[in-house]
Amino acid sequence: MRVRQLLRLLPWPNSAGHPCYLSTDGTGFLSRLADDMEQMQLDMGRDLLDFARELLNDSKVTHHELRFLVRRLTEALRDALRVAESRGARIPAHDGDEAAEAGGRGNGTE
Repeated sequence: MRVRQLLRLLPWPNSAGHPCYLSTDGTGFLSRLADDMEQMQLDMGRDLLDFARELLNDSKVTHHELRFLVRRLTEALRDALRVAESRGARIPAHDGDEAAEAGGRGNGTE
């Protein structure tokens, strides 16, 4: 019996800043490390969102604090989108599933 190998988008870029992929069956050490990293990124994004709510309710917040917050929120959104793309690519396609056939993205005709 042959195990199906998939290319998994990892939650970190390669040394040149480009997407990094792992050929895996989903059970190895790097797959588990990637799972843990994805969960950490999502947890950090959730914590940052809570912090943002608090900061935005502070009438004495400075311009520099807001710029710092926007940078961190941008990073968290980038990480969350990478996690979503990676996880979406690993969902098995079903017959008649147009989104799966289009690679998980809309075809731009909507």
